[in-house]
Amino acid sequence: MDQLTEAELYDIYLRHPRVCIDSRKVTAGDLFVALAGTQVNGNRFAAAALAGGAAYAIVDDADVLVSGDERYLLVADSLLALQQLAAERRRREVMPVLAITGSNGKTTTKALIYAVMSRRYQVHVTPGNYNNHLGLPLTILATPPGTEMTILEMGANHQGEIDALCQIGRPTHGLITNIGEAHLEGFGGIEGVKKGKGELYQYLAANRGVIFVNMDEDFLPEMSRVVERRVPYLESEAPSPDEPGMETKVYALHPAIEVGFLDEARTLIRTKVALAGRHNLQNVKAAIAVGKYFKVPGVEIAAALSAYRPANHRSQHLTHGGVHFYWDAYNANPSSMEAALTAFGQDYAPGKAVAILGEMLELGDAGPAAHRKIALRAGQIARSVVLVGGAMKAVAEEFDRPWFADSEALAAWFWRQDWDGKTVFVKGSRGNRLEELLKYEA
Repeated sequence: MDQLTEAELYDIYLRHPRVCIDSRKVTAGDLFVALAGTQVNGNRFAAAALAGGAAYAIVDDADVLVSGDERYLLVADSLLALQQLAAERRRREVMPVLAITGSNGKTTTKALIYAVMSRRYQVHVTPGNYNNHLGLPLTILATPPGTEMTILEMGANHQGEIDALCQIGRPTHGLITNIGEAHLEGFGGIEGVKKGKGELYQYLAANRGVIFVNMDEDFLPEMSRVVERRVPYLESEAPSPDEPGMETKVYALHPAIEVGFLDEARTLIRTKVALAGRHNLQNVKAAIAVGKYFKVPGVEIAAALSAYRPANHRSQHLTHGGVHFYWDAYNANPSSMEAALTAFGQDYAPGKAVAILGEMLELGDAGPAAHRKIALRAGQIARSVVLVGGAMKAVAEEFDRPWFADSEALAAWFWRQDWDGKTVFVKGSRGNRLEELLKYEA
């Protein structure tokens, strides 16, 4: 069987636009893409996908082909074929595409901007954490008819990734949330983080794109100078009708963020957001700036922010098993951990605060010092500090803190304690699976 050309493959995609990479989730008429991962080779499940109703199966292993069965589509590389399909889909579309990257706050910023923009436009957005070389093309290929704007989250842990995602997603607009201490091992330090995240600016500079720049963040004002079309936004004590209008006045950061901004008539509008802390303020400011740039009415921006509720283990206040949690355990790095602890400390006295810290991954040689620093910071905020994960063991021994190897061991101990009157802060890298704590009760 000859390999298909890109044009032939795209024609098949147009007739079968639902793309699936999990044979267990195939529905009738899907285009199944068999991906060879580190643990599972999707080529071995092509037959099951076809039996389950897939119209075609894209494979890159000739050994799984069935003679005479034209539903098998042979390509040189299934992942590359998936990415090429997405790039071609984007090439044929004319709409604003906003790419969001940064060390912290990408997903919350994405959610807030989506809430604002969807008040006026049909918006397609990256679901969950589909922000890598696989998730981003799947997001693009799932764009519904009638979409007026797409928001793409872009994640990376080494240089070159953001540029590669831009070549697929072809953003017209971009936003870097911040530059922090995330994935230091892969990026090779903070300068590597700046260069890696800055690939978004470089792409937009080369393609006459527009960037939104938080002028209150370190590094971004300087980094953004490579782009001609910039939309700066910032915090201001007195937003002025004489200024461009991308200023946000802050009335409160705790227990909820309250801000004001000028609407299209230069009238000051105030709104509250169910988030707390200066780190979340930066996400709110971004949503206001993007909404205003795309001419979402001020009252709709305010309403969208007011209606927003955090989810997916990010900045959530929740009660489980009679214990009140401040839950922010989707992911962690030194920058985000510091910011979340500071926000938590603004709302709870040390005697009523408990901090559970999971280890932070992908820090390389910076790991030991970073974990020690965060444990010390937690001790300033909470009298009870509990540490989880291998990288936290030495710190726990040094400061005589409770330590558990994993979340299961933590949960078995946690639900035997009395947390009456306490609020428990929980944060750690995704690999800790700290959500396991919510599956147990005393």
